[in-house]
Amino acid sequence: MSKPIKNLMMKAYEEAFGNVDGAVTIDIRGINANNNAALRTNLAQKGVTVSVVRNRLMVKAAQGTALEKINEILEGPTAICYGGESVVNVARELIAQAKAIQGIEFKGALMEGIVFGPDEVEKLSKYPTRDEAQAQVIQVILGPAAQVIGAAVGVGNEIAGILKTLEEKLEKGEEIKKTA
Repeated sequence: MSKPIKNLMMKAYEEAFGNVDGAVTIDIRGINANNNAALRTNLAQKGVTVSVVRNRLMVKAAQGTALEKINEILEGPTAICYGGESVVNVARELIAQAKAIQGIEFKGALMEGIVFGPDEVEKLSKYPTRDEAQAQVIQVILGPAAQVIGAAVGVGNEIAGILKTLEEKLEKGEEIKKTA
């Protein structure tokens, strides 16, 4: 391949992957054309892009980016899957697709500078996404606060009940006696 062609490909990789902070790599050689098209279509509907790359050029293009460590999971013909809401969602979608389409071989994943091996992609798919993790943190924070508020409201309701009873007794003209 000529140097100008390689430079064009590297520039295209830099543009395509410059803002990508994580990806899942797969080998799709064992998939027939129809299943490959179905895989790409299903993933595209979820906002996931599948790009087959030249490994050496991709490693050079990824230098200085969030995908810098991708060279650890690039070996042989590789397709990089990225996009969606997060790498966790990409992994979830690929796991689901792998169950329906035989022949998808996971090579690994990269998320926020952490490299996951081929056998760890399924573990990655079970991680919470950023939004899910934030929701869990909020629940942890609000749980005790809700208990405190509930206790305060409970006491307030009890006081309100006592005052209501006193008011009713006074309206009926009953005498209110002090208890010890």
